[in-house]
Amino acid sequence: MTVRIAMWSGPRNISTAMMRAFENRPDTAVSDEPFYAAYLAGTGLDHPMREEVLASQPTDWRLVADAMAGPAPGDAPVWYQKHMTHHMLPGFGMDWAGACRSAFLIRAPEAVLASYTVKREQVTLDDIGFVQQRELFEREADRLGAAPPVIEGRDVLADPRGTLGKLCAALGIAFDDAMLAWPAGRRDSDGVWAPAWYDAVEASTGFGPPRSEAGRDDLNDDLRRIADAARPHYERLAAFKL
Repeated sequence: MTVRIAMWSGPRNISTAMMRAFENRPDTAVSDEPFYAAYLAGTGLDHPMREEVLASQPTDWRLVADAMAGPAPGDAPVWYQKHMTHHMLPGFGMDWAGACRSAFLIRAPEAVLASYTVKREQVTLDDIGFVQQRELFEREADRLGAAPPVIEGRDVLADPRGTLGKLCAALGIAFDDAMLAWPAGRRDSDGVWAPAWYDAVEASTGFGPPRSEAGRDDLNDDLRRIADAARPHYERLAAFKL
């Protein structure tokens, strides 16, 4: 029986490195942002490589949801699904997630915004997914009757073995040392958008040490307002970190 892991993150966290770590396990298949095309189709947003993304995935969320709750690629014992919280638009159903074990990867909003605006100049609160992440967290906590696992990107970088070990235990799977390092380069499992977003992770061979991150004073007034709106949602999840 496959263990499906739905990992919920916003952009500009270590979400792709986390996908690398799980894909390096011999028992695990991965899926990279399967709702991305449905999100672009639903919003009409102009993201880098928009047309390529739309052509690469189903644009009907129902087809994606059915697939995520269905058989794992290659009948893998573990299926790691990398999901972006902002991709789950209000009209997208969430019943399929009951077939998965959800976990949440968080990062301070100030750091997310400083990183995001390097890749995309315009940004809104919806773009960075903090409100949606809290809504998904609360929904899953209500379903389980307890908080689902939460980890912070900086904690993974500071102590990969310890943090991933706690995550695996919370998800009911064994930790594997193979998660700590991987070969550099692109993967067939990477989304078609990889050339626009994955340059750093393609050069990586493991989790690097945590770096100093931007704070509120490093942001302009518009970004500060977004960070301030996002922070209560971040702090709600941070209170439950493993």
